[in-house]
Amino acid sequence: MTENSPVDISAMMRAVGRDARDAAAVLASTPPEAKTRALTAASAALRDAVPALMEANALDLDYGREKGLTPAMMDRLVLNPQRIEGMAAGLEAVAASDDPVGAVIAEWDRPNGLHIRRVRTPLGVIGVIYESRPNVTADAGALCLKSGNAAILRGGSESFHSATAIHAALVAGLRAADLPEAAIQLVPTRDRAAVGLMLGGLDGNIDVIVPRGGRGLVERVQSDARVPVFAHLDGICHLYIDGAADRDMAVTLAVNAKMRRTGICGAAECLLFDRAAADTVAPVVAALREAGCEVRGDAGIQAAAEGVVPATGDDFGHEFLDAVIAARMVDGVDGAIAHIREFGSSHTECIVTGDDAAAATFFARLDSAILMRNTSTQFADGGEFGMGAEIGIATGKMHARGPIGAEQLTSFKYLVESKGAVRA
Repeated sequence: MTENSPVDISAMMRAVGRDARDAAAVLASTPPEAKTRALTAASAALRDAVPALMEANALDLDYGREKGLTPAMMDRLVLNPQRIEGMAAGLEAVAASDDPVGAVIAEWDRPNGLHIRRVRTPLGVIGVIYESRPNVTADAGALCLKSGNAAILRGGSESFHSATAIHAALVAGLRAADLPEAAIQLVPTRDRAAVGLMLGGLDGNIDVIVPRGGRGLVERVQSDARVPVFAHLDGICHLYIDGAADRDMAVTLAVNAKMRRTGICGAAECLLFDRAAADTVAPVVAALREAGCEVRGDAGIQAAAEGVVPATGDDFGHEFLDAVIAARMVDGVDGAIAHIREFGSSHTECIVTGDDAAAATFFARLDSAILMRNTSTQFADGGEFGMGAEIGIATGKMHARGPIGAEQLTSFKYLVESKGAVRA
């Protein structure tokens, strides 16, 4: 089927859901060795398909330019040999990671003769709806497979050709391990009706939805989904430079946290300076501007450094996803915490300090999914956390939080055994 073929979208998607449910039943008892074979073979298939992947990505880049995507969005869309190798290595990392299915979380005996184990079990069928990043196809497919779940992947219209080529490598891996090809399905149409059907649950066949993209996509998913959602709405990440911060470290971290890749959800969007660190403002701002970043600051920041653009109220709590950052003076760690509570999105926050007490206060009184000390927020990534890859960052407080890796894509069940115990 091609993207433009006439098709009954409703019938097609319901078939996708049924096939995924059947595949999930197989995956729930698939041995770890088979999943490892599939992911290793998929990694090799990706490496073999570099020319085809580049050709497919060129079509998507043309489409993205026609749509007028921002530079940050275009950066997310680009595939090159280095990024393809990164995807392949990511598949190998997931393959080499511990298989969560069947792992015993807790085990105990009761006086009534019961032996009880709480063990990890797959969620079932996971729908992943994402925008322009083609690599999500590989990461999501791999993590769902590793955790024993069937995946239904719906990539953005702008990444259609790239996602299709990556999916072909995943299917090659499934074939090599004699696993059902429906274990990882890619919705083969750009028609937005497919998204609405997925949000409806496909006749009860989807157990969880994971959106990966901008505010518009995530808001729609959270509003319309009839199944549980793992998501974050915004990545408004803060870097707080404390009065006890090392100046050179502060400069290095600020530039990396903002400018390494401005279009990812872990990019810093706001700098907070302790008034006691006022002498650090100028070198940090100078380094950011030299790297090509526009700094929008309040009156205190403007007074402490040259070339600062006056900030407006809308700049705080805004996800720029571009070479722009907001900056504000605050009164110590308490002031930073108050600002983050008001403007943050519960994603990732970092304190730069040599003061253990200030760091402990920052960690204890904030409840974002990820809190860091003296670390670039760009590390807010499942691969960097040792999860091999991640399907997204969850900022809710139920079930998964932070990077969603294979373990977070499982639930648990209780296995109870006895020697004929009956209840009095």
